[in-house]
Amino acid sequence: MNADKTNFQILPGQDELDSMDRDLKFHPSTVQNPSRLTADQVEHFNENGFVRPIPIFDDAEVTKMRSYFDDLLNKVIASGGDSYSISSAHLKYGNVYDILTDSRIVEAVSDILGENVVGWGSHFFCKMPGDGKAVAWHQDASYWPLSPSKAVTVWLAIDDADIENACMKFIGGSHHSGHLTYRPSAPGDHNVLNQTVENPEQYGDVVYDELKAGEISIHSDLLLHGSEANMSDRRRCGLTLRYASTDVVAGLGWNEKGVLVRGSDPAGNWSNRNRPTED
Repeated sequence: MNADKTNFQILPGQDELDSMDRDLKFHPSTVQNPSRLTADQVEHFNENGFVRPIPIFDDAEVTKMRSYFDDLLNKVIASGGDSYSISSAHLKYGNVYDILTDSRIVEAVSDILGENVVGWGSHFFCKMPGDGKAVAWHQDASYWPLSPSKAVTVWLAIDDADIENACMKFIGGSHHSGHLTYRPSAPGDHNVLNQTVENPEQYGDVVYDELKAGEISIHSDLLLHGSEANMSDRRRCGLTLRYASTDVVAGLGWNEKGVLVRGSDPAGNWSNRNRPTED
């Protein structure tokens, strides 16, 4: 695998994933003395599969971040992309790399995953005003060529995210049910992704992940989540940041996405990418 590669499939082929022997069961956090989160928040993550909201960036930082993303989005759209196509952004843009490696986020993630952590993913999910696309109920782990299932998603609000503009929603506790059966999404679903888990409420209660800009949530890769179509007149942009314990093994060359953000990688499972020169 070329260590300079910056483009990866957003959604790997199902045959490729099926060929891997993946451990897709929940591994609870064993951190006893968290530094940024509280012990109650770590326990909440273990029981419910998520923790929210966690304040990270102040108003001035958020304003600067939003301005940067606005410019980036305009460039991507001008080159033929759309508001969902800015993926593996930390491999291309130094400013996104800096967010992925920000010590405040990394400390919170380490309170869940432990001392050895790699950041490997960064994907903007930007729902424009009146966007008719939903994100159907799904589990992140279903899409990822990673094993064991010791990975989390940080959802960073670039804009305020609430029920009106289609914030993310969770099924609390669903991460304890393992890898769930899904159906391929149909064109009429208008789904950003391509999997749909039916009847999600059988696995737990719906919790809305309302966040102010600059706040984050953290959720397990096995937690059922999704979002409605944004039919409001307000944009809803979030940056998803993906992290894993360094003992996780990545297939399909995804180890080349890795940036060591905390501790060490004794087995050498992951690449440790340098900061891109382009901001």
